[in-house]
Amino acid sequence: MSSLPHLAPRSLAGATLRAAAQGRAVPLAATPGVGRACTCGGPAAEHLHARVMANMSRRHFLGGAAAAAMACVGYRTSFGINALPQPPERPRLLTNLRLFDGVSGTVRDGVNILIEGDRIRDLPAAAATVADAEVIDCGGRVAMPGLIDAHWHSMLCGITEATAMTADLGYIYLVAAREAENTLLRGFTTIRDVGGPSFALKRAIDEGVVVGPRIYPSGAMISQTSGHGDFRMPYEVPRTANTPLSRAEAMGAAMIADGSPEVLRRVREQLMLGASQVKLMAGGGVSSHYDPLDTTQYSEAEIRTAVEAAEDWGTYVAVHVYTSRGIERALKAGVRCIEHGQLADEQAARRIAEAGAWWSLQPFLADDDANLQASAIGRAKQQEVAEGTVRAYEMAQRFDIKTAWGTDILFTPQNLPSQGRQLAKLTRFYRPLDLLQIATARNGELLGMSGPRNPYPGQIGIIAPGAMADILIVDGNPEENLDFLGDPDENLRMIVKDGKIYKDKL
Repeated sequence: MSSLPHLAPRSLAGATLRAAAQGRAVPLAATPGVGRACTCGGPAAEHLHARVMANMSRRHFLGGAAAAAMACVGYRTSFGINALPQPPERPRLLTNLRLFDGVSGTVRDGVNILIEGDRIRDLPAAAATVADAEVIDCGGRVAMPGLIDAHWHSMLCGITEATAMTADLGYIYLVAAREAENTLLRGFTTIRDVGGPSFALKRAIDEGVVVGPRIYPSGAMISQTSGHGDFRMPYEVPRTANTPLSRAEAMGAAMIADGSPEVLRRVREQLMLGASQVKLMAGGGVSSHYDPLDTTQYSEAEIRTAVEAAEDWGTYVAVHVYTSRGIERALKAGVRCIEHGQLADEQAARRIAEAGAWWSLQPFLADDDANLQASAIGRAKQQEVAEGTVRAYEMAQRFDIKTAWGTDILFTPQNLPSQGRQLAKLTRFYRPLDLLQIATARNGELLGMSGPRNPYPGQIGIIAPGAMADILIVDGNPEENLDFLGDPDENLRMIVKDGKIYKDKL
């Protein structure tokens, strides 16, 4: 950070502490102007830290850590945003542009974009005038919807697994807040978080405490004992009725549940905390240490319990699974979204299509963008999935399966800058505009399945009247390729989220 404010005086520090202990956002008055010397390591900060750690329960800490940290964070960000953007005082008219609206699959001329508040009000003809509007000339560039990453881990993408298992939770939240800003400035205005304690981060972003994309949170990944979300070490087994929660459970990253009653409880807990959808582990994984990739996890009855609990709240279950057997079991139980699935055979792919379910695929190609695998077993798993990825993209198109896209960057912070490139490289499987449509309108359609649990009011992933005003102005031609997404600093000239301008290099 370029500069940090003084800590608030005693009265403000007290208000900050009370707000943090109650899980509320820290008052903005507690974060005065930028540019003075940082006193984050001084006596007042040490006193605040000691009081917070002594008085907060675990749940209060999880709800308020990000807010408490803001006592030492000013408005200036690592990318040089001088102040949090404010809603425009009058309508904004984007002119002199070429429009990719996310829906039509084409780029068209002769249209402007009128923004009012956080919505797109109209798409007037280029020759039309709008009274009392702030006119922004886009210089003939392409305007497109903000990107959506449908498989993201806000709290776990910017740290290693060792850090996740050992670091202070406050540190993890601070790293996540920084990476949320970076994510937005790569052009991702929305993400679906499919595992991790992102509720406090989401709230901080929504309230303007920190900068980042809107988050559709799943909360803790729900896993059986020995499943893909069981992060315990062998010495922590067996578990008894009096055994405390594991580290991953205590931080809200994953919850272990065996049998339908426990699954029901854990699903309902995440819904209570604000999950917009539920994430269940239904098969082995690449990054996990103790569950082989070919294993099938959770019985059909257990999965159905999760599905019914989610449906009672008007939303859906997404399952982590790779194999055909696991996919078919999940579909029989009513699952509506398959995450990964790269080891599916043709029968399983047909079943996804017949069920009208979503296939959320990731570019797992065992290349430089892959999540780091330290062990030989992990690398062998990764290679098997990479070979299946090529087949999966072919079958998804051949059987006309509703396909989503996400990166699943996990415990590999060095891969974060490649987020946009991981979309661009899939032009080996798709026409560029078709691929861009998946990462905007189609992903937005998937996120809309959260129904009444949808935490945001309007359509996303499209540029149309009434949709959320999430817009990128780019240097690049998506009719030819998506290479411009690989260098967002240079090629994303303007980033608009909720009608607010977060980056303007026009």
